Amino acid sequence: MKNNVFKTLNEREVFQNKLPFLLQRNKIITAIKNNFNAQNFYEVDTPILQYSPGMEVHIKAFKTKFVNILGNEDITLYLHTSPEFAMKKLLSYGLNKIYQFTHTFRNEIISPTHYPEFTMLEWYRLDENYNILMTDCEDILKTSLNAIGKDYFQYKDKKCYIKDGIEKLTIKEAFEKFCKLDILQTIDDINNPSPTLLKQKANHLNINISENDTWDDIYEKLMFEYIEPNLGISKPTILYEYPIHQAALSKAKTNTPNIAERFELYVCGIELANAFTELTDKEIQLKRFTEDKKKKENLYGESYPIDEEFIEAIGNIKSATGIAMGIDRLIMLSTGAQNITDIMWSEIPKI
Repeated sequence: MKNNVFKTLNEREVFQNKLPFLLQRNKIITAIKNNFNAQNFYEVDTPILQYSPGMEVHIKAFKTKFVNILGNEDITLYLHTSPEFAMKKLLSYGLNKIYQFTHTFRNEIISPTHYPEFTMLEWYRLDENYNILMTDCEDILKTSLNAIGKDYFQYKDKKCYIKDGIEKLTIKEAFEKFCKLDILQTIDDINNPSPTLLKQKANHLNINISENDTWDDIYEKLMFEYIEPNLGISKPTILYEYPIHQAALSKAKTNTPNIAERFELYVCGIELANAFTELTDKEIQLKRFTEDKKKKENLYGESYPIDEEFIEAIGNIKSATGIAMGIDRLIMLSTGAQNITDIMWSEIPKI
């Protein structure tokens, strides 16, 4: 009994220590909602259980089953890795501006900045491209700090101010600046580049490249070691114009088929958001999903079904743009919390 009492007291003390962060969390979320509502966005609420959880090659989902008590065939379902598919279906019905705060699930490692269940903010605009989302991001960053009376973001020894706006770097510019190489010149096939040229170009950099590394493997190692730690320092950074094969849901830049209209937002070296001008060509989307499904199967021995309703839905959208933002990370950086669990009301038992 004594051990249980001490454990309870310890948990209570831990909770009391993080309660100030949690109260600030509420203020930030309320302020962001007020911001969207003032712009006449619809707040929506879509199901977490989905037939297809998302098609990103390297993101792993949690799998479950709907057991039909009437005796019909059981249905395999997944906890979504993003509400994107369901929200775009709403766009296809004619809603022009929508947003959602939702619990999101990714079966990945736990770290100070990642948890298997976390809160995602996604918002979409019809008849717009991703440039307007860059302005949205700046507004949300300011709103978050203003809600709790702060004037900078912080993670460990890094501080980031929003008062001077946002820095913008293309992927090409970032690799030239931090790795001294032209990343786009290493792509020999815009849909499936081989690693040969990138291996040659990255020889002068101190990363471990194995014989079996793909182009994407090497790219991610360079991003982790050289690019991301230098983004969002002193002021937020938008990293944009990604290679098209790294943006399965994104429209290609006009007259530049090898470049996607995609950006990511970084603060204090941490990625906060991922945005696209949405791909609305259903034939191209189906082709990309089919290719990514094969890649996932080859890499991990599993894949997820393609949501055919989603494919049909985007065919009814002329143009749109959308973005996903990790709200827990935003709150961490706004409050100065050092671990993502510091701004969560409760943690998952046993993990």
